[in-house]
Amino acid sequence: MIISFVFFLALFVVIGLSSYFKSQNTASDYYIAGGTLPPWLVGLSAVATNNSGYMFIGVIGYTYATGLASVWLMIGWILGDLAGSLLIHRRFIQVVKQSGEVSFAGVMSVWFQEGRRPLDVLIAIISVIFLLAYTSAQLVAGSKALHVLLSWPMWSGAVIGAVLVALYCMAGGIRASIWTDAAQSFVMMVAMALLLVVAVSGLGGTGSAILQLESVDGFMDWNPKDLVVDGILGVLLFVLGWFFAGLSTLAQPHIMVRFMALNKVENLVRARVWYYAWFIIFYCLATAVGLLSRVYLPDTGTFDAELALPSMAMNLLPGIFVGLILAGIFAATMSTADSLVMSCSAAISQDLLKGKINSKIGLTITTVLIVVFALAWALVGEGSVFQLVIFAWSGLASAFGPLLITLCFGYRPKVSAAVSAIVIGLVVAVAWRVLGWHGWIYEGLPAMSCGFGILMFYHLMDLRRERKA
Repeated sequence: MIISFVFFLALFVVIGLSSYFKSQNTASDYYIAGGTLPPWLVGLSAVATNNSGYMFIGVIGYTYATGLASVWLMIGWILGDLAGSLLIHRRFIQVVKQSGEVSFAGVMSVWFQEGRRPLDVLIAIISVIFLLAYTSAQLVAGSKALHVLLSWPMWSGAVIGAVLVALYCMAGGIRASIWTDAAQSFVMMVAMALLLVVAVSGLGGTGSAILQLESVDGFMDWNPKDLVVDGILGVLLFVLGWFFAGLSTLAQPHIMVRFMALNKVENLVRARVWYYAWFIIFYCLATAVGLLSRVYLPDTGTFDAELALPSMAMNLLPGIFVGLILAGIFAATMSTADSLVMSCSAAISQDLLKGKINSKIGLTITTVLIVVFALAWALVGEGSVFQLVIFAWSGLASAFGPLLITLCFGYRPKVSAAVSAIVIGLVVAVAWRVLGWHGWIYEGLPAMSCGFGILMFYHLMDLRRERKA
C-alpha cells in the first residue's frame, strides 16, 4: 500500500511540476495562467478545488454522522452554487479580460473609479486570514488520511503537504495546481465508483445494503437531526441555509481564480457543463459511500467520522487501490491548499503591496512564507476539517458576496458603503457561529442578508439625496 501511495502521489506531483515548462516570468501567468486555459480544464479544476479535502474527509464524515438527511446539504449547495454562477461568472470574467487584474480583490475593487485603496486593503486582509484558515484545514485533512491508512503521526501529513505546496508554487504557480486538479479528478471519480461497487457487493447487493442501512436507528430519516424547527419548515430552512453556502462559492478567491484563467468568456457554458456534471456525479458517489461507511464502521462513540473514507478503503480494497485513493485524497487537498496559498500571495503582492513584487522569484518567496504560516496553523490548531472549512467559507462569503453581486448588477456604492457591508457581514457571520446559532441555520444566510441590507440602505440614502438635489 505504501509503495502504491508513493507511486501515485509521485505521478500527481510530476504532473504538477511539469507545468514549469509552460510557466512565464509574469504575475499574470503565475496567478491566472495568463488567462489561456480551455473550458474543460477550468471546469474540472474549479470543482476539484471546490471539494477536495472537504468532500473526501468532511462531507463523507458528515454523512456518516448524519445519515440520509445529508442529501439536503447536497441539494441546497449545488442549487446555490448554480445560482451564483448564473448571476456572477460571465460579468466577473469580462471585467478580468478588460482590466487585466490577476487577484480577486483587484477585480472587485476595479469597479470603483476612485478611493479604491481602503477597499483593496480590507479585502486583501480578510482574504489572507480566512484563506490561511482554509489552507490549514486542507493540510489537516491530508494528515488524517495518512494517519489512518499508514499510521503516520498526525503532523507528518501536514509537513509533507506543505513541502509539496511549496514545490508547486516554485514550479508553475496556479497552473501546477490546475493540472494536478484535472488529473486527480479523473482518478478519484474512478476510485470512488470502485469503492462504492465493492462496498455494495460486500453487503450482498443493493437491496441488502439498503436493509442494513435502515436497521441503523434513525439513519435513513429524511429530516436532518437536531433541527431547531421541526418538520418541513425545518428542512426548508436547512436547505435554504446550505443554498446560501453554495451561493457563497462566488466569493471564494481560490475558486474564482480558475474562472479568471478561462481563455474566452464565450467558453463559460462549456466550463459549467464540465463543472456541474463532475460535481453532481461525484457528490452522489461520495454520499453513497458515506452512508455505507456507517454499516462497515459502526459508531462506537469514539470514532472520528472524518476518518470514514480512508477506513472504508483500507477495509475493502486491495493495497494498490488504497494507495491510489490515499494519493488522490492527498493530491486533491494539496492542490487546493496550493490555490488557497496562491490567492493569499496575490492578495499580498498585488493588493497590499500594490504590485511592488512582480518577479517570479519575489512572488515565489512571498508564497513560500505563506505556506510556512499555514503549516504552523495546521500543527498548532485542532478541530474538524468540516467545521473549519465551513467557517472560512462563510467568512469570505459574508464579507464579499453581497458586494460582488451588487457590483455585477451595476450598482457602484461608495467606498464607505462597501466597507460597512463587508465589516458588518463578517461580524454577523462570526458572531452567529460563536453563539452556536449555526445549528439553527447556516450563518451565511443572515450575514449576507445583513450585507445586502446595508448596501440597500446606502442606495436608498443616495436616491433621497438625488431627489433633494
